[in-house]
Amino acid sequence: MKKTLDTVLLLALPASGKSEVRRYMASLTPQQCVEDMHMGPTLQLDDYPYVHFMHRIDDELYKRGVEYIFYKGSSRPFNDNFEWGTLVHLLNEDYDDLLNNRVIETESAANYLFDRLDNARAKVGLEGLLAEVPYGIRMEIADVLEDEVREHLEEKNAVSVQSKEGKTVIIEMARGGANGSAFPLTPPQGYQYTLSELSSDILDNASILYVWVTPEESRKKNYERARPDGQSSILHHGVPLEVMLGEYGCDDMNYLIELSKKPNTVSVERYVEVDNGKGELVYDTKVWNIPIAKFDNRNDLTTFVREDKSSWDRDDVDKIHKGLSGALETLANLS
Repeated sequence: MKKTLDTVLLLALPASGKSEVRRYMASLTPQQCVEDMHMGPTLQLDDYPYVHFMHRIDDELYKRGVEYIFYKGSSRPFNDNFEWGTLVHLLNEDYDDLLNNRVIETESAANYLFDRLDNARAKVGLEGLLAEVPYGIRMEIADVLEDEVREHLEEKNAVSVQSKEGKTVIIEMARGGANGSAFPLTPPQGYQYTLSELSSDILDNASILYVWVTPEESRKKNYERARPDGQSSILHHGVPLEVMLGEYGCDDMNYLIELSKKPNTVSVERYVEVDNGKGELVYDTKVWNIPIAKFDNRNDLTTFVREDKSSWDRDDVDKIHKGLSGALETLANLS
């Protein structure tokens, strides 16, 4: 039996092909996943639904005469860039729920989400502004969003309840910095900050599959995939141009690979609490060298996956299969 990867961080600029990679992987047989991709059946986590819900909350607040909480406008960047950290801590919670087979039961999925958002914001030093929304308005918005948020929660519960044995967890994220930025990127932009905020449980088990495209290609594909009714879809949502240039005009992955002292890894260093041998907790520095492999998608091996599987061309399938299997073979050998 070939080695299967435990937790794969699927990272890239927007519209680079991350979601198409997930869809292609889901089309494979279990045997193909293990033999060709070193992956068991996948359990998938993604921070995009939280980005979408933040927009939905802001839109509903604005309709009721309340200022936006999360964004500068309906198609603009975050009010505070440390919301990137908010998203990381939501993923940390999702991963912890998954590891512990934790199923969330709540009378109001929307209000549960509101509390989660405030708590995650507090972990990066932001105020819990949803708690300050007038009660009547908060409950109105909760009613409007309940069905959509409930569906997401039920999907999350369905993932969490599954056995983890032999499975691979995929965590999808996109991060970057402003067009023309110098490196290192200023926190909280970029992967250097985001990786440092991931939980120890994730970092202990993680490897990185980086879908490599240029920022220019990312912007082009983002424009091509966007549909007016696709904002809740991982395959067809569009990122506004101001955000593409200001938050995803570049990324720091190649910089981090070059910076790492260990080849084919990205290093994450931070203080952690450890037992000093006397029953006391003290802070010490811990370094994770996370294995990384690139899936080169600069010539667009993935767009066809958005179409119905019956229309997939054999040559296109062979190219994506070869590219992914080669990258994941590298990860398996490094892990």
